[in-house]
Amino acid sequence: MKRFAVLLLALLFIPLTAPAETVVTSFYPVWLITLNLTKGLSHVSIRNLAAPTVGCLHDYQLQTSDMKTLSGADAFLVNGAGMEAFLPEIIRMFPGLPVVSASDGIDLLAEGNALRIGEEDEEEVNAHIWLDPLRAVRMAENLADGLSSILPGDREVILANLEDYRTRLISLDRQLRDGLRDLPRRDIVTFHEAFPYFAAAYGLNVVAVVAKEPGEVLTPAQMSRLIVEIRNLGNPPLFVEPQYEDLSARTLSAETGSPVYSLDPVVTGPEENVPLDYYETVMLQNMNTLITALSESSEEQ
Repeated sequence: MKRFAVLLLALLFIPLTAPAETVVTSFYPVWLITLNLTKGLSHVSIRNLAAPTVGCLHDYQLQTSDMKTLSGADAFLVNGAGMEAFLPEIIRMFPGLPVVSASDGIDLLAEGNALRIGEEDEEEVNAHIWLDPLRAVRMAENLADGLSSILPGDREVILANLEDYRTRLISLDRQLRDGLRDLPRRDIVTFHEAFPYFAAAYGLNVVAVVAKEPGEVLTPAQMSRLIVEIRNLGNPPLFVEPQYEDLSARTLSAETGSPVYSLDPVVTGPEENVPLDYYETVMLQNMNTLITALSESSEEQ
């Protein structure tokens, strides 16, 4: 009896911990922002729906494992602006699941780069908003608002993390502006509609997009037209993305003499021990690539 009483007394003094909350993010950029906003919240589990090797979600098909992940989620954080084509299906299957969109209220570019003020036409707008660091600030603010509603007890920590992240992203924007201000050439050709926001933010001209979607195969007629177009543009540098094959780029380069470089849209990255400044690191690498590419191509003109 005495031993039972001692055990009961010991149990009374074991600190009670709140049940772990599970927040699911749609893909890598949203995951990175969310990791920064929840820094220090060990009771919050952040799970990413798409594997860190998936890239953009244009053609992503939901898996059985995704359904299992979402069934245990307390919230689903998404990019929005049409990036997650599967979102209506998730809302239908999990009607009680809070969904937080990072793109709410952000000015969006239409496909073809015309600015759409505050609109979210899911069929026409470009969803790659995180590639402008100042828009990434707005994304972080939207996600922080959603997280604070879902985790009201952690609001102060989330907002403190937001302020730290906002300061870092504004600093990144300043570094990019300074680094890209005096480029001798500003025309680029890309192989995916990922970089219009970046280009608009830093005064670059995306003079041609080779393929709207990653992995799109060009017909011989399309290739011929592009070769003529790129030659007429003065053979600007071609920028591929490390996540996708670049056979078309190599062919165009061989035919036109345009050099090929790689710009990373930060849609993939490490899954374990992720550096919280991974986004900044990759964006600065992109800046250095652009400085090299646009300086070298200028010298060749």
